[in-house]
Amino acid sequence: MRLVTYRKGSSRARVGAVAGDTVLDLAALAADLARERGTVRRGRAGFPKTMHELITGGADALASAREAAAHGEALLKRGGLDALVERRLGVALAKARLEAPIPRPHRNVFCLGRNYKEHAAERGAEAPPHPVYFTKAPECVLAPGGRIVHHAVTRELDYEVELAVVIGTAGRDVARADALRHVFGYTIVNDVTARDLQKRHGQWFKGKSLDTFCPMGPALVTADEIPDPQALAVALRVNGETRQSSHTSKMIFPVDECIAVLSQGFTLLPGDVIATGTPEGVGAALGKFLKAGDKLEAEVEKLGVLANRVVAP
Repeated sequence: MRLVTYRKGSSRARVGAVAGDTVLDLAALAADLARERGTVRRGRAGFPKTMHELITGGADALASAREAAAHGEALLKRGGLDALVERRLGVALAKARLEAPIPRPHRNVFCLGRNYKEHAAERGAEAPPHPVYFTKAPECVLAPGGRIVHHAVTRELDYEVELAVVIGTAGRDVARADALRHVFGYTIVNDVTARDLQKRHGQWFKGKSLDTFCPMGPALVTADEIPDPQALAVALRVNGETRQSSHTSKMIFPVDECIAVLSQGFTLLPGDVIATGTPEGVGAALGKFLKAGDKLEAEVEKLGVLANRVVAP
């Protein structure tokens, strides 16, 4: 499933599933299905209200989401989008305002640094012998289509397209052979970075955690749709010009190893996000930093395109 967090107009955020050009309202569809079966008379059938609740709900919650989505797809085939909208069970994708799939992660977003050999080289560094972890503040998560602020504190604003992993099952000291079984799904993160702050402060947190510096989305694709996370093309375009073009098979530390090492002595929780590093082609290496007005398109095969624009402070 392609899961999204979305709004229609000024309504509260909802959890949906994308079916073609339609966003299915999973809570409303779960309630509608329950009414058809005579198991409830009103309400939303206790369906998770947020993506985080859906993830932490485990296998039962995911099964309910799949059932609700299947019900919505059947109604679409039977009556079309207009009938679904009339019953308030869905909305046209073009009229939905997407949020980040997990708008406010409950912990920092974990990230991998220098996880592509070519990127390490272009930054003047050796490939690391062990995974290099850092975090981004959860407050800097930004929706698809949201505006990346070119804060006045930086003159060296940069981009980094990354495959991001969302943990579904808690675990500590996870064996590498079991690591992918702990994954709920995958999304895209643009690890926006102020390179001058990164250098000035001698660590990465500050330069990567300014407000709006973590665009995420557009969807959270469940793990069953991505059997091999090392088989995905990744790319980033600035104003239509391809700056980054690579493949997740080129990661120094693949997804299962990243999870296994991070979990050593450290409990990963459902809803944790791990951005797995960026390939070569960043602006700092090309001498092409971002400016107000630039349009960024971060793309990962099978996950979609995460588009954002840079604006002045």
